[in-house]
Amino acid sequence: MDIGALSAVLSAFGLSASAGLNAYIPLLLVALTARFAPDLVGLSGPYQVLASAWVIGALVVLLVVEVVADKVPVVDHINDLAGLAIRPAAGAILFASQTGAVESLDPTIALVLGLFVAGAAHGAKATARPVVTASTGGLGNPVVSTLEDVAALMTSILAILAPLVVGAAAIGLTGLVALWFMRRRRRAARRAAAA
Repeated sequence: MDIGALSAVLSAFGLSASAGLNAYIPLLLVALTARFAPDLVGLSGPYQVLASAWVIGALVVLLVVEVVADKVPVVDHINDLAGLAIRPAAGAILFASQTGAVESLDPTIALVLGLFVAGAAHGAKATARPVVTASTGGLGNPVVSTLEDVAALMTSILAILAPLVVGAAAIGLTGLVALWFMRRRRRAARRAAAA
């Protein structure tokens, strides 16, 4: 795998991870970058449609809805439920759009990797949010949501401009989240067996 292909794969990991926090920030950044700075983000095949004015407009509207909905107590939990499907799908699209030119990577594997990475990030977010709600009476949710949006924005920017750094971090974070879920399941199984 040459450096360009490696860079595309690592960028895909970073963008997919940020989609797990906010589906529309990385999609919009990729779309805008592909439209106005195609040397930074080249989209191939069916993913070129992301750079169209209609898609960019729709992503802006969806981003505004996501940002507002995620700041309102109770509505943010409904938004997270919708995110169970939307965020992994966005991660799959982002991963496949970035790795479309990598000949050695099957498009189906790219979609599955994107689903997994975004799903893991969303799972961590959705698991932590009820704890924040319970411990702050819902008052901490807008603050945490804003921090998640900033993290998604910064991760997306870094994934486009410095994919080697953010890709390695996204792979490591995904591994840690997967390890945490496996340990949690083992503990639950031990407790069930002991009871």
